[in-house]
Amino acid sequence: MIKKILVAAMVAASLASIAIPASAEIIVRVAPPQPRVEVAPQPRRGHVWVAGHWEWKNRKHHWVQGTWVRERRGHRYEQPQWVERDGGWAMQRGAWHRGDRDGDGVPNNRDRAPNNPNRS
Repeated sequence: MIKKILVAAMVAASLASIAIPASAEIIVRVAPPQPRVEVAPQPRRGHVWVAGHWEWKNRKHHWVQGTWVRERRGHRYEQPQWVERDGGWAMQRGAWHRGDRDGDGVPNNRDRAPNNPNRS
């Protein structure tokens, strides 16, 4: 009896240690509708506006309204977007990218003016 409990505990512990990806990429065959017209509010100090976008839930597209997120110094935010891939559509989630504050494509450590998108 004790051996069975020990074996069951070992099996449960080994299954619990398996890494499961936090978010798997889902490819859908249905193209997302055109984005809704959304007027971005006035800029807020220390925040970045995340535009509204379509998300795939329960086998159909659902609109997610835009929102403010707290800014991360030294990072730039890439908006969520749908990308056509292999005959389907995949959602690229919004993400923070480090090292290019002004978004000019030149890393900060190689940029003579890292806060000016018109100079590098």
